[in-house]
Amino acid sequence: MNMEISQAAAAWFKRELDLKNGDCIRLFPRYSSGGGLHPGFSLGIGTEAPGRPAIQVEQEGIVFYMEEQDLWYMEGYGLTIVYSEAEDDIEYKYEAKSVPGGVQV
Repeated sequence: MNMEISQAAAAWFKRELDLKNGDCIRLFPRYSSGGGLHPGFSLGIGTEAPGRPAIQVEQEGIVFYMEEQDLWYMEGYGLTIVYSEAEDDIEYKYEAKSVPGGVQV
């Protein structure tokens, strides 16, 4: 699994959540009536320090991460978070990843 956050998306998080350099954003699966990769779940966010991060990326001074126990949600996918100027909101873009042998999961 890989994770990318655009500079504009990171700036949106800083503005909307009043974050400062060094703050952290946890990404995690949560029960939801909406949809994401799995029916009944979507990607939630929280502002808390990592405990057992499995993946983390720093952008615009903010650390974005997922804990080990939450990686099941992204299995076989990469995540890119971008900013939509038209919506003044962020978008989660999921990309299926190939495994050795050319099979896509």
